[in-house]
Amino acid sequence: MTTARLPLFPLNAVLFPGLVLPLNVFEERYRAMMRELLKIDESQPRRFAVVAIRDGREVAPTAPGMPDPTAVPEKGPAAGFGPDPMKAFHGVGCVADAASVRERADGSFELLATGTKRVRLLSVDASGPFLTAEVEELEERQGEEAGALAEGVLRAFRTYQKRLAGARERSLAAGTELPDEPSVVSYLVAAAAVLDIPAKQRLLQAPDTATRLREELRLLRAETAVLRHLPSLPAVDLTQAPTSPN
Repeated sequence: MTTARLPLFPLNAVLFPGLVLPLNVFEERYRAMMRELLKIDESQPRRFAVVAIRDGREVAPTAPGMPDPTAVPEKGPAAGFGPDPMKAFHGVGCVADAASVRERADGSFELLATGTKRVRLLSVDASGPFLTAEVEELEERQGEEAGALAEGVLRAFRTYQKRLAGARERSLAAGTELPDEPSVVSYLVAAAAVLDIPAKQRLLQAPDTATRLREELRLLRAETAVLRHLPSLPAVDLTQAPTSPN
């Protein structure tokens, strides 16, 4: 398997291959990362790894109970992630290619990146101005009956979307032709379904496309059954991940 060392961007979100990730970058450790990425010529990929934070919170731990207002915030690339950052992150993430990076007047950045390939975290280095990680590329295997499963998932997904009251003109069902390549279907549905981070993470790290599609079929049927008994939900943009501040 191919390995590489890449800048590491932990998020309270899961990025999937083929999906767009808009980011607002204002913390110094991530500003430093963006400045480093901008040194790479535009003709070359500006790659970094995105991983989901295990506990869903990128904050330094405090004593039990109410936060201590007198506590001094941690600083540095690993602030908030404990003495061993590897334990704070899920073990499988996604490489992102920053096609668009814009620096604002205040030194923060607007970033638009696209997920490319899944990777496994091998190690995390906090010795520099931002986190870096050694990652190993994960092969995407189809598995048995991936094609038939993809067709079933697309049917279930359309039914699920119809139940998402308020998913109007910006939903995938609104005049958008959905793909039929099984792995693309599996990642698109994983990103678009309204699921919590642990569920999305399980889909990202599925051993093959067929396993991911089977799990999506189960989740979509369960969620659709629940939606039948819920009042209207607010509109949701299902075509890309939400903008993630750091």
